[in-house]
Amino acid sequence: MALFQALEPGDHILAHADAYYGMTRLLRTSFLKWGMQADFVDMSDLNLVRKAMRPNTKLAWAETPSNPLLNWSISPPWPTSCTRAARSVSVINTWAPIIQRPIDLGMDLVLHSTTKYFGGHCDVLGGILVAKTANDFFERVRHIQYAGGAVPSPFDCWLILRGMRTLPWRMRAHSENAAKVAGFLEKHAKVERIHYPGFPLIPSYELAKKQMSLPGGMLSLEVKGGRDAAMLVASKTKLFTRATSLGGVESLIEHRASIEGPGTTSPEGLLRVSIGLENADDLIEDLDQALRL
Repeated sequence: MALFQALEPGDHILAHADAYYGMTRLLRTSFLKWGMQADFVDMSDLNLVRKAMRPNTKLAWAETPSNPLLNWSISPPWPTSCTRAARSVSVINTWAPIIQRPIDLGMDLVLHSTTKYFGGHCDVLGGILVAKTANDFFERVRHIQYAGGAVPSPFDCWLILRGMRTLPWRMRAHSENAAKVAGFLEKHAKVERIHYPGFPLIPSYELAKKQMSLPGGMLSLEVKGGRDAAMLVASKTKLFTRATSLGGVESLIEHRASIEGPGTTSPEGLLRVSIGLENADDLIEDLDQALRL
């Protein structure tokens, strides 16, 4: 919110169509009413991005990998093309801390939900916005954050620092477990489709491979049979907790469309899965028994 509030009424934001629903809802329900303008486009299509740029575009806002379809969008020409028109190019990197470095890819601002992998234990709420350059615009963001009181408590900061001490090692373990689970799901007869960056056959595999050192711990699966079948699978898991966070030591599963509610773009049969640090064989066994519809 501090980032959006640092803009002016009449400014235009170019946002990712396949992004965290809370961000798009915030733009649509709050900031558009204040005179801000926004277009939501497929950020993986550079031609669409260029066409959507306006003279008053001040912020290009991407999410890569996207939530929950794990699409990629910031190939090398993308930030350069956006920077020619927009004041700042920003990306949500919550799903890939350490294993993806957006500032090295040309981004101006990077947002992390520290609730997720940074904290790592599902016991703290927080977020950080990292700027490549301490310019006047970012100072305005900091002022709005300070003036509005959007600062974490000392104890919350301690919890996040505690989690950061093990973050590199946890990301490796999350990625290793997710690769094993994804390999199992890819061959399962009840699974229609897997959204996971580690598979060579997905359209964005080469881009993901260039941008990330590891595939990460997130994946989504589409269950054959649509909404009812997916809801049944989520209700039958025993090791996976049915909850709407991610990045902790516990493995979580959720039916994304029902969480997002009206206006969701998530497929009705899709389950988003955050792979934790349990034994991968136990996680596979749990999903296998849940998929026996």
